[in-house]
Amino acid sequence: MLTSLAQAVYVVAAVLFVLSLAGLAKQTSARRGVTLGMIGMALALGATVLLAVEQSQRPVGVTLALIVAVLLVGALVGSWRARSVEMTQMPELIAILHSFVGLAAVAVGYNSYLTERAHEGAGGAVHLVEVFLGVLIGAVTFTGSVVAFLKLSGRMKSAPLTLPGRNRLNLGALVASFALLAWFLADPATGIVPLLLMTVIALALGLHLVAAIGGGDMPVVVSMLNSYSGWAAAAAGFMLGNDLLIVTGALVGSSGAILSYIMCKAMNRSFVSVILGGFGSDGSPAATASSGEQGEHREMLAEQVADLLRTAKTVVITPGYGMAVAKAQYPVAELVSRLRGRGVQVRFGVHPVAGRLPGHMNVLLAEAKVPYDIVLEMDEINDDLADTDVVLVIGANDTVNPAALEDPASPIAGMPVLTVWEAKQVVVFKRSMATGYAGVQNPLFFRENTAMLFGDAKEQVEKIVQAL
Repeated sequence: MLTSLAQAVYVVAAVLFVLSLAGLAKQTSARRGVTLGMIGMALALGATVLLAVEQSQRPVGVTLALIVAVLLVGALVGSWRARSVEMTQMPELIAILHSFVGLAAVAVGYNSYLTERAHEGAGGAVHLVEVFLGVLIGAVTFTGSVVAFLKLSGRMKSAPLTLPGRNRLNLGALVASFALLAWFLADPATGIVPLLLMTVIALALGLHLVAAIGGGDMPVVVSMLNSYSGWAAAAAGFMLGNDLLIVTGALVGSSGAILSYIMCKAMNRSFVSVILGGFGSDGSPAATASSGEQGEHREMLAEQVADLLRTAKTVVITPGYGMAVAKAQYPVAELVSRLRGRGVQVRFGVHPVAGRLPGHMNVLLAEAKVPYDIVLEMDEINDDLADTDVVLVIGANDTVNPAALEDPASPIAGMPVLTVWEAKQVVVFKRSMATGYAGVQNPLFFRENTAMLFGDAKEQVEKIVQAL
């Protein structure tokens, strides 16, 4: 009875997860999408508890006590982190959460193998393949996500690790893993040995895949790790015979892969090379030569920027990670409101990888109540920049770097960028002349139509608003 009820609830939860993803596709329906996802997850947890109670060999009270204890620990830790984490720390938080999914898949794989091994012949070759692939994907996801967390949080250098023959190393690790799979299937009785060896190789592979990618490409890496975590969850679902976990993992895995593909197109990167951890700067001297000074820059004060905006008819704002760090989205929203009240056409140009997480800037602007219809993507705004009077670059760096289009030796060469230098006047908000996250100097700062406004972005925007 309880099993039938749980399966029915699983179907409802699966439908809610699909509707949740559909809602998240648009800013106007995102809140509804999040709510549907929360309801679906609550139903899924409730149904899983019912199944655990019915299938457990322990007394019902003991089973429920264990489940409640685990849920309380998870809920308390999750609530604490959700309340204490800054928006600028969200990318690394998501990365470390992906690592938990990978680690869980590894634990489920080992548990499934050891328990099935107690019943000779149970599960068969298909189950053994599920266990092996689940552990493989989970281990790669675990260490890859940990490295991404370390890079995004600044605990590890963002520069790519460039070992000699790195692609051959990755390929060799995969070949070795599949050779161990053949051993694992041929002799399940001693399968723990190839399983352990493969786990060590997969952990090293995940570490190397992400370590080989430069910091400027981390937003795509986070998206790809999201996909890996989804497939790891789906593999765990196969091992546990849990249909909902299979559906949920497939949804997360496929949506993460699609998002990564879209971002790769936006960055002019190869999708296959993302999966193989082979794109980004190669760290050669030629690639980093542009990091030095390239001329004299011109400075401007907040009051002068206000004077510039008074005479402007069209203004474009391109936000970046620096805006998030300074928490400048609220005074920026106030500035936009003042300018629009004066009849100035104000729009935002958001690069697909602005910030360190897909959609990072969109969330910040929505949080500050910036109207959705004036927040445009790079492809929607680039053609209009040549006819724009003033562009305000607030905390962005690599996404407005002309070297991506003009310097073939640059680490970001070929990446589509916002062509802000085509506007009549550009004002760049920065704390200093330091390079961006990719470690590349920006020639934009030294152009004749560019002025630098140094200082905390929030304070400087507030001064501009006061002057207006």
